[in-house]
Amino acid sequence: MIRPILAFILKGKTFTDPIDGKSFRYFLPYGYGAQRNNVLSPSTLSLERHRLLWLYLKNETDFFSKSYKVLHFAPEQCFLKRFKNLKHLDYITTDLESPIADVKADICNLPFEDNSYDIILCNHVLEHIPDDTKAIQELYRVLKIGGMGIFQIPQDLNRETTFEDHTITDKKERAKIFGQYDHVRVYGLDYFDKLRAFGFKVEEVDYTANLSETDITKYCLAKGEIIPVVYK
Repeated sequence: MIRPILAFILKGKTFTDPIDGKSFRYFLPYGYGAQRNNVLSPSTLSLERHRLLWLYLKNETDFFSKSYKVLHFAPEQCFLKRFKNLKHLDYITTDLESPIADVKADICNLPFEDNSYDIILCNHVLEHIPDDTKAIQELYRVLKIGGMGIFQIPQDLNRETTFEDHTITDKKERAKIFGQYDHVRVYGLDYFDKLRAFGFKVEEVDYTANLSETDITKYCLAKGEIIPVVYK
């Protein structure tokens, strides 16, 4: 109930959520620890990465027009109903615990046949998975030859090498070191080469570089965020 009220109160013309086209005087703050201003959309609850991905899919792909079999891990609230309503998609969601997922599955042991999906969306999931090597192997296995995946992760672009330490189990310590209590690593620039090592062709897409400063501000995007677009 609170979301429609907030959206009404904050209605304005300063910032726009491209997912639903609604505009607001400002977006809501969000973040673990130190909060960032103008990050959370009052209407869709999208964050910067969600709005960036939406713009990329809408402007640079045929996701919204062509028939595809899509597998979506841990579906984000801002996307779920919208993607389900796209009649041209055979759209399946999966998660190990979420009650809203179509298929309850462990990303490290997926119940799908080889070469099953045209598109796989797996965004901000791998940083939660202790054995991300096995998870990436499974993603590669179930993606069709010629298929596309988008595997966004929180990434430190100033860090060359990914850092993980599985002896760190305290939630406060994890939040301090990894950025969130349920993260198990901080990905560096070597993430892209890790994906390539499993056979993926990887495009490191800095989509904000294709947008004007006006649009980056208007849509409240994180300038320089990389979208890892992979192909099999």
